Amino acid sequence: MRFLTSGESHGPQLTGIIEGLPSRLPLSVEDINPWLRKRQGGYGRGRRMVIETDTVEIVSGVRAGRTTGAPVTLVIKNADYRNWSEIMDPAPGNEPRKKALTAARPGHADLAGGIKYHHKDLRDVLERASARETAMRVAVGAVAHKLLSFFGVESVGFVAGMAGVWSKVPFDWELRSRIEESPVRMTDPEAEAEVIRRVDEAKARGDTLGGIIEARFKGLVPGLGSQMHWERKLDGRVAQVALSIPAVKGVEIGTGFENAMKPGSQVHDAIYWEEGRGYYRQTNRAGGTEGGMSTGEELVVRAALKPIATLMTPLPTVDVVTHQPADAARERSDTTAVPAASVILEALTGIVLAQAYLEKFGGDTLEELVERVERYKEHARTY
Repeated sequence: MRFLTSGESHGPQLTGIIEGLPSRLPLSVEDINPWLRKRQGGYGRGRRMVIETDTVEIVSGVRAGRTTGAPVTLVIKNADYRNWSEIMDPAPGNEPRKKALTAARPGHADLAGGIKYHHKDLRDVLERASARETAMRVAVGAVAHKLLSFFGVESVGFVAGMAGVWSKVPFDWELRSRIEESPVRMTDPEAEAEVIRRVDEAKARGDTLGGIIEARFKGLVPGLGSQMHWERKLDGRVAQVALSIPAVKGVEIGTGFENAMKPGSQVHDAIYWEEGRGYYRQTNRAGGTEGGMSTGEELVVRAALKPIATLMTPLPTVDVVTHQPADAARERSDTTAVPAASVILEALTGIVLAQAYLEKFGGDTLEELVERVERYKEHARTY
């Protein structure tokens, strides 16, 4: 399964094309839109989330509520485009355009992208670099999660800590409903209240906040990914999609960073076997991967999200046209997007896992895939 997205932050629409899905997968907009709503939620979001009410259209590859095996095309219209149609018009002329950006914003793609592509109006960089693009990748992720559900895979995305506050309530799968109801997607009500207070303070002073997000998956078969070639290692592929989320600057699988400071006897997960259950671990410090493959234990992915780079109290920068000192431009932005980023991490990790299942089990139809997965599960239990 491969996919491609296109579209700009203030363009007419975002488009996604997914190739390689099996036929006969039940799929409708109701499988996707709840994910888009979750991505738009979370305490600390800005006015763009009020303007846009993201919903998806399925324009190819699905008929009568089932995939046909053809490429699936998804579209999300940008409601704000009506205010930007002249600025974003692809026709030549009318330059310099309104809202041209020449003061590169620290922490953004503006300066490096301007140098790379020879743009002096840095809007040609930021429109595609914007986190708005993740709306379509979340839609693609929703389709991947629909496929994973037929293999018995469950998932959750949440916030482990943000704004300098850590959740003190350990994660449990029974807390998923609590996470979904939380405005900051945390397990701990006390931590949630303190985070909200700090977000309000940061907004009042024109600052932004970051945090640590986590995604977990259970029900995975062992052996997804491969030790044979570096680019097929499951943990490497998961880390790559995590780092592709705007503002993510660090990733760990399991307790990766903590493990680095301990002796091996306190890190590795002993292996046990039980009749009817097969192989299992009593600990999961490895986070569900060994040697670039899934172990069958929970996949645990954490990512560090830096504070959003667009500050209402702007940092010093340089104008790329005049080379004179300037204040960084202030595009409409959020105080924090950490809760939303946990949804994105869950969605994108699901894409990697769906790809791994399709690579391992193949099949042109959903029924073929499910049958092969179930046969493999029995093999893993009795091996």
